[in-house]
Amino acid sequence: MITYRTAHPADAAAIATLHAQSWQRHYRGIWADAFLDGPVVENRQTLWQQRLQNPAHNQHLILAENEGRLVGFVCVFAKEHETFGALIDNLHVISELKGKGIGRELLRRAAAWVYAHDGNSPIYLWVLVKNEGAKQFYDRMNGENYEMAGVANPDGSYSDCYRYVWWKPAQLSESGFTEL
Repeated sequence: MITYRTAHPADAAAIATLHAQSWQRHYRGIWADAFLDGPVVENRQTLWQQRLQNPAHNQHLILAENEGRLVGFVCVFAKEHETFGALIDNLHVISELKGKGIGRELLRRAAAWVYAHDGNSPIYLWVLVKNEGAKQFYDRMNGENYEMAGVANPDGSYSDCYRYVWWKPAQLSESGFTEL
């Protein structure tokens, strides 16, 4: 059974590992192999330790667990952009559980948190143009593929990315937010 909870500082290592493994699996051929085979784990460990030990005032991080094992997470920042609102900075689910509704539920919970903290703020995220699986998921989630832009990558390169936007948080919820 999948359970959901807010992340704590002690979760940083597990989040970093899942994040790095997701990048290694899905960004191969998009980002430099030297980065994905080298410092990606350390890079993610540094990021998540910092984010969980000194969280930004507008940050919220939700974990999905299966019998105590981390199987997915979403990180959202409210009021990140004047026009596009809250930023979904990361959404990752382990490969063997994709298609089971975990990503959908994480996104719904992030939208509920945005709604509770910032009303009807839009929500947006960036998706690598070459990340077909993610694009298909966000299309199914009724995200608007708003624009394409070059975005800096952690390996020092740039990639073309699509900005997906949901103009109202309720677009990400089929049942509303009352039960959260």
